[in-house]
Amino acid sequence: MKRKLIAAIGVAGMLVGVAACGSDKDSGGSTAGGSKNLTVWVMDGSAPEPWIKAVNKEFEAKHKGVKVDVKIQKWDGIQEKITTALSEDTPPDVIELGNTQTAGYAATGGLADLTEDKAKLGADGWNKGMLPSAELEGKTYAAPWWAANRVVVYDKKAFKDAGVTPPKTRDEWIAGLEKIKSTSKGKTQPIYLPGQSWYVLAGFIWDEGGDLAVKDGDKWKGTLSDAKSIEGMNFYKKLQSFSTAPKDKDEATPQQSTDVIPKGGVASWIGLGWEAGGAVDAIKKAGAKSDFGYFPIPGKTADKPGSVFFGGSNLAVAERSQNKDLAKEWLTLASGKDQMAKYAEATGGAALPNHDSAAFKAPAGTFAEAMGQAASVGKLTPITEGWANVETNPNPIKEYMTKVLKGEDAKSAATAADKNITERINKK
Repeated sequence: MKRKLIAAIGVAGMLVGVAACGSDKDSGGSTAGGSKNLTVWVMDGSAPEPWIKAVNKEFEAKHKGVKVDVKIQKWDGIQEKITTALSEDTPPDVIELGNTQTAGYAATGGLADLTEDKAKLGADGWNKGMLPSAELEGKTYAAPWWAANRVVVYDKKAFKDAGVTPPKTRDEWIAGLEKIKSTSKGKTQPIYLPGQSWYVLAGFIWDEGGDLAVKDGDKWKGTLSDAKSIEGMNFYKKLQSFSTAPKDKDEATPQQSTDVIPKGGVASWIGLGWEAGGAVDAIKKAGAKSDFGYFPIPGKTADKPGSVFFGGSNLAVAERSQNKDLAKEWLTLASGKDQMAKYAEATGGAALPNHDSAAFKAPAGTFAEAMGQAASVGKLTPITEGWANVETNPNPIKEYMTKVLKGEDAKSAATAADKNITERINKK
């Protein structure tokens, strides 16, 4: 997944930077004199340094002789590194995992079963959209930590010049893009939308009542060819018709936030918080000014926004941890409502905390506000260890999208993609 993992799961660049609290070579264990090291792996960009220091200070004050050793990891190559670490006798005690990765590690026996600890962990207050990523076959293997989703980023001047205001429904959205297209006379793309932004497509499919794949007895099957799923693709095709972005590339090829948007000529685009920040920085570096506004991806009706993919991370305890009880206590503190409220504030609302009641009160007109407005309709890709195989290149969902956008019949292209998805998702 590498870069895609950052874009779709890690959202690393959008959070406040973290200073390394230790090297990434050692895993855990005891120190001389009977004192213990509790080793925690977190990803680069996930935990603001003041926040993680405060958590550890509180924990160490309650557990004399225990030292929390936080080791910052890079997203690149992390899956292989975690797989290796979980198989060792002294793995890290607590590990941050991408929310689409957790089921795979749980299925292999690498994560401790936390089902009986749910009450202590405060599971009743967890965001219901984040919760499924921490579970597998009715058992809980992690605590949801944070999540993020995409919103529409728009150029305020381009919208004002065309007399367009942020839409509340899909129909209003299309009408606004039509108006921008008409008034700009080809000088401005109403929306930049690459042909293979499949996380965006997933939201449209969910809005129609379809899905990417569903459980079929003991197996899974791809469902892009379902009539409801095809309706989602049809809407994507309509939206993409307002863009000159390549039909056979995703949002990272070229990177929309730094290689496309700063060049101008784009009225709107769909992105994550780190992408919005990256675009602002790139425009500023070029000596220009940006004036972006933000709104949730519109839904079919005005009563709620469109569904969005919840990228994010969970915190889990290694099954082979030598300090499992302490690890669970650290997890309880770090992922609890009080600390999550402080976490949300420390990240400036760039990430949604696992407790809805801990959410950051984002200033009006910010990316964080728009992202938070869609939090109640966040969804996840199918929770199964085989889903990672579907995302492996060549991703059949991306290939399906390109075929449809280039004129192939949606039903036949979806049927072929479903066959591929079914084979991959059931592969252990």
